Amino acid sequence: MKILKFGGTSVGSPERITKLLEIINPAEQQIVVLSAVSGTTNSLVEIAAKLLRDDKQGGLSLIHDLKESYQRFVIELLPEGPFRLEGEELIDYHFNFLAALANDLFTSIEEKVVLAQGELISTTLFHIYLKSIGVASVLLPALDFMKIDEDNEPDIPFITSHLQPLLNAAADQTLFITQGFICRNTFGEVDNLRRGGSDYTASLIGAAILAEEVQIWTDIDGMHNNDPRIVKGTRPIAKLSFDEAAELAYFGAKILHPQSVFPAQRYKIPVRLLNTMEPKAFGTLISAESEPGKIKSIAAKDGITAIKIHSSRMLLAYGFLRRVFEIFERYKTPIDMITTSEVAVSLTIDFTDNLEKIVEELHAFGTVELDKDQSIVCVVGDFGPEKHGYASRVLDSLKHIPIRMISYGGSNYNISLLINTQDKTEALRSLHNRLF
Repeated sequence: MKILKFGGTSVGSPERITKLLEIINPAEQQIVVLSAVSGTTNSLVEIAAKLLRDDKQGGLSLIHDLKESYQRFVIELLPEGPFRLEGEELIDYHFNFLAALANDLFTSIEEKVVLAQGELISTTLFHIYLKSIGVASVLLPALDFMKIDEDNEPDIPFITSHLQPLLNAAADQTLFITQGFICRNTFGEVDNLRRGGSDYTASLIGAAILAEEVQIWTDIDGMHNNDPRIVKGTRPIAKLSFDEAAELAYFGAKILHPQSVFPAQRYKIPVRLLNTMEPKAFGTLISAESEPGKIKSIAAKDGITAIKIHSSRMLLAYGFLRRVFEIFERYKTPIDMITTSEVAVSLTIDFTDNLEKIVEELHAFGTVELDKDQSIVCVVGDFGPEKHGYASRVLDSLKHIPIRMISYGGSNYNISLLINTQDKTEALRSLHNRLF
C-alpha cells in the first residue's frame, strides 16, 4: 500500500480537487492524507486568537466569512442534488460547531479543536466528491488512530494497533482518505503534530503499516539543489539519503520538514517528493541509499543568532560545556551549530524568546558576545572522512565573503557555515556556480 499526501495548495480549489484523480489511482491500494484547503488554517488561527482574547464578535465575524467561502466552494465542487446537499450540511455542521465554541469558555484546548476543523472539512468534502462521481472510498478518522504521548511524540505502536483493524474491516476497498496534522494527545484531547504537520502524518502512517512508499505531493517538482527563489538554473535532486534530506530540510529546504523524515527512515520506507502540477516528473526519491562522491544541494537558514562565550576557566576544565548546555536546556532552546577552542565556545540558536535570560546566566562563565542577523549556509553531500577536496571547494567559493563559524565533521553529510544574512544571496549564488 502507498501513502499519498497532498498539501493545502493541492486541495486549494474545487478544480484542484477534481484533478487529484489524475494522480490517485482508485484501483491501487492507497491511503490519501489531506491537509486543510489552503488559507483555512491561517483563518482558523486568527479565529482562535480572537476567541482567546475574548473578542467574541471578532471571532464570529471571521467564522461567518470563512463559512461563506466554503459555501461557494461546495457549490463549485459538487453537482446540484443530494451530494451538494450533503456538502452544505457538512459546512453547516462544522461552522455551527465553531460558533458554539465562541459562546463558551475558550481555552488552549478549544484552540486545538478549532485548528482541527480544516482537515476534517477537506477530507470529508473529497470523500463526498468521490461519491458524486461514483468512486468508492473509505474515510478514516485520524482522531481514531493518530496519537501522541505525554512527551508529544507519536505513539507508532498505538497507531498500528488502531489503524490496521480499520483497514482490515474494509479489506475489499482500495482507496482510503484521512486527515493530516491532527491527532489526540495522551489525555484523549484533540491535538496536532505541530512539526511537519501532514507530511509527518503520512510518514507515521507509512511506518505504522510498513507501506510500500510515502509520496509527498506539493507544487514543486522535488527538492532542488539550491533555493530557486534566489538562484537561477536550479534543478531537482533525483535521489537523496534520509540523512541528507533531513539536513537539507533542517537547514532551510521548505518542501519538507526534517521531523517528517524520521519515522520513514526508522522503518526504511522510501519517501518520494512529487509535483501535482507535473505528475510525470520524477521528483526526489529519499531512501536509505546514498549516491557516493557527490555534492547534492545547498540550503540556507535565516534568523540565526550567534553567541560566543569567552572564559579562561575553560582551559583544561571538565564539565564546562555541560553547564553551558544546561542553561539552554532549562530555557528549551535548541542549538544549531557549535565550535570550540581552548578558551571560548561559539554556538547558534534560532529561537530567541529567552535570549536575554540565557545571556544573563552565561555571564557567570565569562564574557558573552552576540551576533544577530546571521544565516547558516549548509552544503549537503558526501563529506565522509575518506573524501578530500570537497571542503576546500566550498571554502574557496566563499573566499570573498566573511565567515563567522564553520561546522565540519559533525556528520558525513554536510558542512555548515555561518555568515551575515546580508551576504546570503551572494553566498548561495557563488556556491552554486562553483559546485554545480
